[in-house]
Amino acid sequence: MPRKVIVDLDPGIDDALALSMLLFDPDWDVIAVTAVGGNVSPQVATRNAQALIAYLDPPRIPRIGAATAPDRGLPVDGRFANSVDDLRDASLPVAELRTPHPSEKLLTDEVRTAPHAVTILALGPLTNIARAIQRDPEFVSLVHRIIIAGGAIQVPGNITPVAEFNIYCDPHSARIVLGSRAAKTLIPLDVTNRVNFSLSFLNELPPETTKIGALMRKILPGKFRAYRQHLGLETIHLHDTLTYLAACRPDLFRYDELAGDVETAGEITRGATVFDRRAVPAWRDNQVEVAVGIDAAAIRLELLKRLNAAAQAAGDVETPP
Repeated sequence: MPRKVIVDLDPGIDDALALSMLLFDPDWDVIAVTAVGGNVSPQVATRNAQALIAYLDPPRIPRIGAATAPDRGLPVDGRFANSVDDLRDASLPVAELRTPHPSEKLLTDEVRTAPHAVTILALGPLTNIARAIQRDPEFVSLVHRIIIAGGAIQVPGNITPVAEFNIYCDPHSARIVLGSRAAKTLIPLDVTNRVNFSLSFLNELPPETTKIGALMRKILPGKFRAYRQHLGLETIHLHDTLTYLAACRPDLFRYDELAGDVETAGEITRGATVFDRRAVPAWRDNQVEVAVGIDAAAIRLELLKRLNAAAQAAGDVETPP
């Protein structure tokens, strides 16, 4: 029986790839997609989520939650200056939601409707999930598990020397989530950085005649350009997509149980994830299952397998008669 999942995301090229696979994955029942500001503004995140779902036209259309800005605003708009992460290369049309529901309300409603059965895949900043925790005191006991793309433990950050992007964007919300008693899994840069994708990955994508293949061939080259121009790298990372794979194949990761917190006030350490590794940690409620190892080769094969299966299920691009 498929497991219920809510995808909380800030699409985003990487998020779009993960969502494209999730919507056609028979192991998962995507009951809602909740947008959050991060890679793009809250308004663009909501529009992109709608556009992706409309384009992919999955067998079951999930509910869509609209993003709103964090209380303290977003410190950055995208990972890179003049970011292509707004999916502009996809040119997907979209009709605005007539009666948008705030993402945090959708999260609490769906978790209450199916207590202990809903997994949340958090692929962006944790704004919505923190608000859901504050909105409903029982949320943390009713959600099955929150799987989070974010954090850096023993590696440098990707937005500052110490901070990973998703946590940096809204560290106050990240602190609320990590400090909650909800069951939590963190997929940090320590593992997602170990899987690199070169330009040859474009040749391994599904055919351009398929919906997913056509979409990925439009948007992924922009990610390669951004990594090369701004980071000097010829390969890219797919942090959000690997977090989806961690939910599907946890056996391909190695985990430690750690007590974690987030720095919110530091002048140069904002957004840093800090873990108490002492024998008796001070943060008793902040226990997080943290991925510390990965089978990179197996994960790469798993991604290609699931991507091609999703492309087949989604079908071909419609051509005019």
